Amino acid sequence: MIKETTALITSVSNFDLYQKTSQFFPNNIPHYVIDGRNGMHGLASIFYTFKKLKNKGIEWLIMADEDVIFQKSEQVFELIEYMKENDYRVAGVREGGVISHKPFNPYAINTFFSILHFSEIEKIFNRREIKNQQYIEPNEFNDELKGLKMDFDIESLYEPYYCFYFWLKRKGFKFLYLNVSTDFPHDNFTSSVYDPAGNLLLYHTWYARAYGQNEKHTKRINKILNTIPKSARSSFSPVVFKDPHFRWKLRMKKNFRKIKMKLNKLGCY
Repeated sequence: MIKETTALITSVSNFDLYQKTSQFFPNNIPHYVIDGRNGMHGLASIFYTFKKLKNKGIEWLIMADEDVIFQKSEQVFELIEYMKENDYRVAGVREGGVISHKPFNPYAINTFFSILHFSEIEKIFNRREIKNQQYIEPNEFNDELKGLKMDFDIESLYEPYYCFYFWLKRKGFKFLYLNVSTDFPHDNFTSSVYDPAGNLLLYHTWYARAYGQNEKHTKRINKILNTIPKSARSSFSPVVFKDPHFRWKLRMKKNFRKIKMKLNKLGCY
């Protein structure tokens, strides 16, 4: 059974929102949370995920942010079955070409929702190797991009975490890119994500950090939450991970960069 070897992890910066959206997350699987209130997100969160979930017997890992609202959470397991049957190792939404405010690299996946064949990736996971993959070679990938309706840039390196997905592509992992649309007349932000059969899988509301702080986005997200039947709610207690030294390490890296820039200007580096 797919469920028995599947887990879900969320990098959370807004726990108030997580308490509401997680009620609609897939049930009866292990749930993990990375406490991102110290600034951990993106590539740092991916690296921390592989560190904390190492050797836990996870075959498939669902990565879903706290501003993801599953429409029918059980459908995600049908998607994983489809991936397994068709030899897909990675699934998610392109970072370019499908969302109007994301005109970036269409080969990468946005980390708000991603499914990884974790057990296969775990076998070859190499942090140093991944960090060296933040580049694009001309005509390197053979994805068919002609059908993309939104703007994109195949040379974009906008997000530091792209290197993770570039690394997976260069290792020969097969990607399943999911379709997206904007379905709410008075909400130009929320993205509806569909599985390959055209079934609505989830909503991504964006602006997680604004929830509870910005009235416009709070009301907008609450409207989406109210569209999900109460019967779809699940109950679980997640395992929470937090790197107590991350904020300090982040500050040290920033200070090092500043010192390096000053030394470069002085011709000393």
